[in-house]
Amino acid sequence: MRLRLAALVLGAALLLLGAFFSAHVSPIEAVTTLMRGSLGTPSAIGGTLRETTPLLIAGLAVYLALRAGLFNIGVEGQLLVGALASSLVALKIHGIAGVLIGIVAAMLAGALWSWPAGLIRAYRNGHEVITTIMLNNVALLMTTYLVAGPFKAPGTEEPSTALLGPGDSLGAIWSSGNLQVNVGLALAVFVAAAVAFWLKRTVPGYELQAVGAGPGAARFAGIDPKRTIVRAMLASGAIAGFAGAVQVFAYEHRFYEGFSPGYGFDALGVALLAGNNPLGIVPAALLFGILAKGGTALQIDGVPKGITTVVLGLLILVAAGIRFREVRAVA
Repeated sequence: MRLRLAALVLGAALLLLGAFFSAHVSPIEAVTTLMRGSLGTPSAIGGTLRETTPLLIAGLAVYLALRAGLFNIGVEGQLLVGALASSLVALKIHGIAGVLIGIVAAMLAGALWSWPAGLIRAYRNGHEVITTIMLNNVALLMTTYLVAGPFKAPGTEEPSTALLGPGDSLGAIWSSGNLQVNVGLALAVFVAAAVAFWLKRTVPGYELQAVGAGPGAARFAGIDPKRTIVRAMLASGAIAGFAGAVQVFAYEHRFYEGFSPGYGFDALGVALLAGNNPLGIVPAALLFGILAKGGTALQIDGVPKGITTVVLGLLILVAAGIRFREVRAVA
């Protein structure tokens, strides 16, 4: 098994080198550019933390579903409906009350958007991968229509809501020169710690993981797998909606067409890379944030941004290999 794992790591390294050379890029120069673009200046660090925040929260949404044995690919759609809901609330209710109610509205919207997939999986054994993919498309088309029509900001051609007011946002928790750390990032880390505590120290958290490990055994232990599956999907959707609200209040201050560049889909990789530890979401999301921000610097230097996708794919592949080895060792 160790030889196979070593062969996997070596193969991934060779594929990565091949990708660099096929793009006529020196690996050393590419890594230097990527690190400089993501961590080389205070402004770059701030941009990396900005990219990390939604990935961290959305990654938690995927991770929570995974622990229940569910593959929630619908985080992207749940994030979108949550972001739109929070924007609409904040445009009607201003100040800190609008922010708080907007976050609650976003979590409710995300949970409701995930509810059908949970019910279908629990009571009709329909696979959540199919239902959540379909709901993603509906969410994208619906939110695009709403911001291009009924909720479009007056006097603009862009499909977008109006900008939130100065007091309708999450500010910086720490600032020094060009580096700002937003309250949204602190909330993301807090939610990660809360999810870790909930999974390991509470009865509902234990029940969720028991269902994920084996519904039959969980039923024998007195746990209702169907109810737990629905609750897990609702919780996952609520966290995804929260990610959309944080992105609105911390960084974007509005909702518009193309609001998410794919945070919900990247969150799948974040959750898989984290392994069994929910706190592992934090470094995994940071890694994705570094690659996302540094990839822009690579593109400016003429390096294909897709190189970062290759890096992420290979990292996930190696992480999956390590995880498979651990599972086989336990078995």
